[in-house]
Amino acid sequence: MLQCGICNQPRNGTSGLSRPGALAWRAGLRDNGRKSKRIPGENAMADDRRAEMETLLTRQRAAFTASRPEPMSQRKDRIRRAMALVREHGEALSSAMSADFGNRSPAQSMLTDIAAVVSAGHDALKNMDRWSRPDKRKVQFPLGLLGARAEVRYEPKGVIGILSPWNFPVQLAFGPLMQVLAAGNRAMIKPSEFTERTSELMAELTAEYFAPEEVAVVTGGPEVAAAFSSLPFDHLVFTGSTATGRRVMQAAAENLVPVTLELGGKSPVIMGRSADFAKAGERIAWGKMMNAGQICLAPDYLIVPEDKEDEAIRGVVAGASAMYPRLLDNEDYASIVSDRHFERLQGLVEDARGKGAEVIEVNPAQEDFGNANQRKLPLTILRNATPDMAAMQEEIFGPVLPVTTYKAVDQAIDYVNEHDRPLGLYYFGEDKAEQERVLTRTISGGVTTNDVVFHVSMEDLPFGGIGPSGMGSYHAVEGFREFSHARAVYHQPKVDVTKLAGLKPPYGKATEKAAARLLK
Repeated sequence: MLQCGICNQPRNGTSGLSRPGALAWRAGLRDNGRKSKRIPGENAMADDRRAEMETLLTRQRAAFTASRPEPMSQRKDRIRRAMALVREHGEALSSAMSADFGNRSPAQSMLTDIAAVVSAGHDALKNMDRWSRPDKRKVQFPLGLLGARAEVRYEPKGVIGILSPWNFPVQLAFGPLMQVLAAGNRAMIKPSEFTERTSELMAELTAEYFAPEEVAVVTGGPEVAAAFSSLPFDHLVFTGSTATGRRVMQAAAENLVPVTLELGGKSPVIMGRSADFAKAGERIAWGKMMNAGQICLAPDYLIVPEDKEDEAIRGVVAGASAMYPRLLDNEDYASIVSDRHFERLQGLVEDARGKGAEVIEVNPAQEDFGNANQRKLPLTILRNATPDMAAMQEEIFGPVLPVTTYKAVDQAIDYVNEHDRPLGLYYFGEDKAEQERVLTRTISGGVTTNDVVFHVSMEDLPFGGIGPSGMGSYHAVEGFREFSHARAVYHQPKVDVTKLAGLKPPYGKATEKAAARLLK
């Protein structure tokens, strides 16, 4: 049964909204490549769920339209309620996330999910008055002298859909929500079924803090996600894999719904010869092992100077060992979210081993992972990684770190440019000229120098990908405008401008003068 912020019972009726896209996705691949099996009544069940979501969307859009214009105080109230939801129930949400993963550090969850959402809320509250001010624009001469005025007003779009993933289930649902609400919109959220406990708790809590016409969470499996992505929202936000992002975009396109896609990809680390390899190794290990590497911005692979490879690997090993001297009984180190994800990571390692990689397991306490049943995987370095290895072709999304080398830094730059543009790019080194060369000759969603991941935590920087790593941004003023409609408004003076300018028939000398002036 579909759960949402309305109630726990399915609602009858349909809004008559269009349905393209959902059937195609539902009939295709689900669960990252496994063919779905038909079960009796599946179509009817999916249609019932779609009808419920359509009803919810209709209610939200009607409430949005009826309430316009809403005061800024109402937007701020919704943001404060969303902040209160995660702040007051942070421990319960962290416990749910740990249960969903098998093990996930509550301390990490409080930082990366709970505190991150509250921080996004504070940033929106601090800046939304400024973000929402109309922009004065110029008018063509001499219209301004006659009293004409032009402006751009940033107005809410309406109802925004948020399809959020499992790796940071609270942050990536409620983080974008802060800017969605700041822009004056209503929201429907569909969280991942992989973190079922967390998703159900978010649905229950959202119903306590918001009316269904404001914000609602719907839960369910792949068929619900497919139907959700094909609803005629005013905007749709999706965070997840590139493959699923393509299907989401295709479904949204049927209703001409604009999308924001945060997709990830293979974020490279380029290490210069001037890098502090001990310090860099610790920082790389931190980014690769947080959440067991299940982060869209995790450093995916290293490109290091050929003559510094040993030093670079030693730095990563030392950093990982210092932070995680034990793994199996260490609450700070997360489990892989599911058996399927765990098996896939093991497959990447074995594929690399079979193709000649040296496999280095960072296991300081020499623990027996083979007899453990915790889905924990030690940091596994793949030395001598080559392009034909699956780990160099697929986003890893786990604690597996391929290492490859270069003779000259331009070789590293060329390698990055020959592949899909990544969500993040990281450079370590003190050579400012080399750093600038890397920055100016590569393209990525964002960059952090001499560390990893940190650019996403800067609230005043836009966050988003480019090409296969995503489109659109949230965070900062760019995020606010992503969820706003830039409405052009022109105020005509009392003077008959069209006649004065020769724009009205019958055309004559005034028309010729106007055309000549415009052609100069």
